[in-house]
Amino acid sequence: MLHRNKVYGESRIIREWYRENKRDLPWRRTKDPYLIWVSEIILQQTRIVQGLGYYNRFVSRFPNVKSLAEAEQQEVLKYWQGLGYYSRARNLHEAAKDIMLRYQGIFPGQYQDILTLKGVGEYTAAAIVSFVWNRPYPVIDGNVYRVLGRLFAVATPMDTGKGKKEYRELAALLMPPNHAGVHNQAIMEFGALQCTPQNPDCERCPLSAGCLGYASGNPQQYPVKQNKTKTRDRYLNYFFVTCDSYTYLHRRAGRDIWEGLYEFPLIETAACMDFAELKGEKAFNELFRGTGEPVISLAANGVKHVLSHQILHATFYRVDVQIENVALKKYLKIPLSALDEYPFPRLISAQSIFPVLPRET
Repeated sequence: MLHRNKVYGESRIIREWYRENKRDLPWRRTKDPYLIWVSEIILQQTRIVQGLGYYNRFVSRFPNVKSLAEAEQQEVLKYWQGLGYYSRARNLHEAAKDIMLRYQGIFPGQYQDILTLKGVGEYTAAAIVSFVWNRPYPVIDGNVYRVLGRLFAVATPMDTGKGKKEYRELAALLMPPNHAGVHNQAIMEFGALQCTPQNPDCERCPLSAGCLGYASGNPQQYPVKQNKTKTRDRYLNYFFVTCDSYTYLHRRAGRDIWEGLYEFPLIETAACMDFAELKGEKAFNELFRGTGEPVISLAANGVKHVLSHQILHATFYRVDVQIENVALKKYLKIPLSALDEYPFPRLISAQSIFPVLPRET
């Protein structure tokens, strides 16, 4: 077992580094658990550079639990548009309503109570209670895994039960209880800025003298991973259909990607198809039969969108129809001028081929 004086010394080095190098971020200037909660959920799957603007806009519109709980889900998703992993926004919304119901709108102060909120795991609960109340719960995110894995040359794969247990023990050992909040923020920032995934600047690292990964000559081999994420390809053919000054939308449901977001009529195929092949599909004929003589043009193809477990290959078509057929009547019909009111997946909203769509800033 490592001596606590040694590991507390390592923590002191990291905290001193943090005081000199930390980024000035709005959630580091507050002790409001709601604001810290929102920031942690945003940063779960989003880099700070990208997430900062979204955070500022989100908390400007939803500054507290009550305002978030009382909002419609569609508006919450609209403010989340472009961040991806939309289940985070849905869970935030549901958890806010839960806090209003169970805690009268007061964010719970106990670790175990915070864990019961939808979408909150051990990492987020630990971050909130340590940042706000300096409670001794260690946080372990990707940055922390990397720092610990290299500092102690952990050979156990981080994505195994044994590995997770070992990392939890190391994180708890390294964290001085009286400085829990600052330590947790410091070690995450250290991993983000100093102990980076690729080409870490070990020569100027304040921990290099005691870093076993550096001593091994190949610190980038840590943390060790056992399994690689399997991905699958999906082929999406979207149709931006207009009839007079209207267009047609579908709201995604179920347990698939983008639940609650809107999209244009879609035909998903098992493989990439050119237009001649697509015209032969039963779904295509059902969608456009009886629409007069639709004018169809290719707007964009080869659009690739990478998710955590899926690679999406999208093709976009413009379609102008004269007659609204039975198939189109099953979609939500809206004025073109109202498109800005609906939340879309980034795959769609980022396409400049639809100038009437909301643009990400």
